[in-house]
Amino acid sequence: MLRMTIGTLAAASGVKVTTIRYYERAGLMPAPPRTTGGQRDYTREHHQLLQFICKARELDFSIDEIRTLLVLSNTAQMSCREVQHLAGAHVERLRHRIAILVKLEARLTGAIAQCSGDQNSHCPVLNLLSLPSAPVENKPLESDKLRQ
Repeated sequence: MLRMTIGTLAAASGVKVTTIRYYERAGLMPAPPRTTGGQRDYTREHHQLLQFICKARELDFSIDEIRTLLVLSNTAQMSCREVQHLAGAHVERLRHRIAILVKLEARLTGAIAQCSGDQNSHCPVLNLLSLPSAPVENKPLESDKLRQ
């Protein structure tokens, strides 16, 4: 059985050590056994689980959604219907976010198009940023927040 330190697992997975520790604290990855020297001792199963989690994050699933997907991926509890429902709801949220991003892109592109590029000129982009707060739908998206 292949055994790895956290650094080796991080390098093999392309994620940071802090991200692996975060996934452990979040309950997505089980804490591995420790060596007699106190180092985490990861297995091939940990690596496969980390790859699953990373792929789910690439698809922008939340930590809670990944937790559910991990439970549903367990052969004894597998339910394609539940996975389909969870993934379908996720796609709807993505579509909503895309619509918001398209609106944001149009606003910013419009402001950029109005820029003269002059040194001392009125700047439409800065004016856009100086406007009172936008409606809730234009506030930062959940996925734009700091992610591990």
